[in-house]
Amino acid sequence: MQLLRTPDERFDALPGFPYTPNYLTLVDAASGASLRMHYIDEGPEDAAPVLLMHGEPSWSFLYRKMIPVLVAAGHRVIAPDLVGFGRSDKPSAIDDYSYQRHVDWMSAFLEVLDLERISLCCQDWGGLIGLRLVAEHGDRFDRVLAANTFLPTGDQELGEAFAQWREFVRSVPVLPVGDIVKRGSAKGLSEAETAAYDAPYPDETYKAGARAFPLLVPASPDDPAAEPNRQAWSMLMRWEKPFLTAFSDEDPITRGADALLQKLIPGAKGQAHTTLTGGGHFLQEDVGVELAEVLSAFTRVHAPAKTEAAPEGEPDAEVEEPAD
Repeated sequence: MQLLRTPDERFDALPGFPYTPNYLTLVDAASGASLRMHYIDEGPEDAAPVLLMHGEPSWSFLYRKMIPVLVAAGHRVIAPDLVGFGRSDKPSAIDDYSYQRHVDWMSAFLEVLDLERISLCCQDWGGLIGLRLVAEHGDRFDRVLAANTFLPTGDQELGEAFAQWREFVRSVPVLPVGDIVKRGSAKGLSEAETAAYDAPYPDETYKAGARAFPLLVPASPDDPAAEPNRQAWSMLMRWEKPFLTAFSDEDPITRGADALLQKLIPGAKGQAHTTLTGGGHFLQEDVGVELAEVLSAFTRVHAPAKTEAAPEGEPDAEVEEPAD
């Protein structure tokens, strides 16, 4: 496995993104290669973590409008760059990427940081991977907010628009990452913001991960990821911890998936599901502050009770955890 690492100077002076980079090293089980993953880690170290997972073809820069809101509310905010994206290492061959490898890499990420009591916020491929993590490591997660995402099993048609998108990413000579994010935002991006999404990719050799993702979505029942995703659904259909959907109103890609998640996941029953007005597929760009506020409120409503030691001679008393 040949790895590429984006030069640090590519990330100088990014607009609205002053965060200190953090890194950890994973070992790829199949190849034995050591991969460096980047992540943002802001807020109190002892607070329960909020895990923000991006998708295709973005990186943790996508969450820059949400991180300050969540930190101000008292959360520890962790936003990783998936392998192949952002500041993380980038295997150079499309064949180096698989759905299972992405799940395995993120599983290792959780284990290395030993994250517990996680509130997951996931969008696009952040959900395709994140919901697998919830199904396979449910004891690490307290609650889930799903935004513009789904978990396909290959048993449903993905539609002509997706087929065209897959062919475009596979065949276009120059993959215009920044412009893709710009077109997926209802409000658009500035030139500096568009450039920030291009920053991880000095040239086309760095974009194998971005080109691979559409090819890895299960599009047939015998896809390698189809059965693992069915197994994940069997777990999610028994998931009773809080599960919230917060989709945007202008995303043609995932429209309607929120209703399916609400119907099939027990923890979604009775939750304050919402549709955020004025958001495109990359709703973090368009309604990021609003999404952060929804997420923070979700964690407050479902904060676990905390037991404090009672005075000697009196029974222990349960007190509600303070609001953020």
